[in-house]
Amino acid sequence: MSSLLKVDNEIKTKVDAFRERITAEAENLVANFFPKKLLELDHFLKEPIINIVELKEIHSDINLTVPDPILLSNLHDGLDSQNAKKRKLEDGDVEDKVTGTKVFVMPGGMMKSNGNLVDLIEKVKPEIRTLIEKCNTVKMWVQLLIPRIEDGNNFGVSIQEETVAELRTVEGEAASYLDQISRYYITRAKLVSKIAKYPHVEDYRRTVTEIDEKEYISLKIIVSELRNQYVALHDMILKNIEKIKRPRSSNAEALY
Repeated sequence: MSSLLKVDNEIKTKVDAFRERITAEAENLVANFFPKKLLELDHFLKEPIINIVELKEIHSDINLTVPDPILLSNLHDGLDSQNAKKRKLEDGDVEDKVTGTKVFVMPGGMMKSNGNLVDLIEKVKPEIRTLIEKCNTVKMWVQLLIPRIEDGNNFGVSIQEETVAELRTVEGEAASYLDQISRYYITRAKLVSKIAKYPHVEDYRRTVTEIDEKEYISLKIIVSELRNQYVALHDMILKNIEKIKRPRSSNAEALY
């Protein structure tokens, strides 16, 4: 490479130092961090906060009172006769359209999120971020171990490529967990807004509790998946460590 492409010695030294740092960090992640983290998450899955049997315990009160109904003696009370006639002419018949209640401010101030779920989400999100970052480091390490392209003797290289693909898949799945949490907040906010506008509709209130229960179950599944991904990656890399580190050599170094 040096004969075909001139590389500054100082830059080459820094790049080599980066490669060494990534190698040391990644090997430590696979050998020590992954097994420790899977044990931590397995212990977390046994904690009471994530093993609530009666899901009513995670429900959050929606402090939006139902206003007294407004009784109209005539369908067009509040409308002048001209507008009423115009409406009849345009529609052909009289339609009773429900426009809902205009909401300028919440009666009790800011409508709070479900505190139980917020606490759990704040514990799960750092674990998701950690998995994404650590997978990225290990993926970079394996990619740097891939040798130059040659004809034949590429079985070890295919194992490296499969490992990179698996790490990339885990990264994507973990990122989707963050999207799922964001979608939960957005969906719940829209429903609470509907409750404020249509306080007499009970189904909106029930839907909020259903979404809270669904999110709680989803968070437990996410933690379980995070643990399983650490187990699978640790097992896969250790079983193929010789081919990953030396794809074209039978003399491979092991982590342990």
